[in-house]
Amino acid sequence: MTRSQTMGAAVLAATLALTAGEAHAEGFFRKLFSGGFDVQPVEAVPGAQVPMKYKRQRVRYTGGEAPGTIVIDSQNKFLYLVEGNNRAMRYGVGVGREGFGWQGEVKVGRKAEWPTWVPPAEMRARERKKGRILPVSMEGGPKNPLGARAMYLYDRGRDTMYRIHGTSEPWTIGYNVSSGCIRMVNADVTDLYERTPIGTKVVVR
Repeated sequence: MTRSQTMGAAVLAATLALTAGEAHAEGFFRKLFSGGFDVQPVEAVPGAQVPMKYKRQRVRYTGGEAPGTIVIDSQNKFLYLVEGNNRAMRYGVGVGREGFGWQGEVKVGRKAEWPTWVPPAEMRARERKKGRILPVSMEGGPKNPLGARAMYLYDRGRDTMYRIHGTSEPWTIGYNVSSGCIRMVNADVTDLYERTPIGTKVVVR
C-alpha cells in the first residue's frame, strides 16, 4: 500500500470512528494533522527555485505594529516590514531548525554590507563533533553564509548573536535550516537593508 493510500485509509477509519461516537477519534485527528504520525518532513533541495509565495511582494497586513517594525512569522517563514495603512512588504525567509527557533522582541543594533562571518565558538564546537571544521572567521563575499547584507539583532544593547542576513543557499528559503538567524535571498536582504535604520524594532513570533 502506498503512503497516500495508507493516509487515506487512516482518515477514513477516523471518520467512521467519529461518526460512531468513539471518544478517541478527535485525538486521532489531532495527532494526524499535527504531525504525530510517521510522515517524513520536507527538506530543502540544493539548487531548487524559491517558491513564488516567498518572492518579495506588498501585501495586506493588519497586525497592529507601528510602521517601520519588522515582524517575523517563523511558522509560515515570512518577514513583514510594516508600512502602515494595513500594508506591509513581505519577504520569504529561512528560520531556526528544530531546537534553534526562538521568539522575542529585539532591535537592529548594527548593519554591515558583505559582512565577515565569525561563527560563535559554540557553533564551531558543535560542527566539529559532526566532522565539519568551520573557520574562525570568513571574509565577506558570494560564498559567505551571511550573504550580501547583515542586520545584527540586539537586546537591551547587547548582541544576541542572531542576525537577519543574506544567504549563499537561496534554496533554503521557506525552511527551518539555521542556528537561529533569519536568512533571506541576497536581493531581498539588500532591499530590506536599505529600508531599515539602526534601532528598528524586530518582533520574532
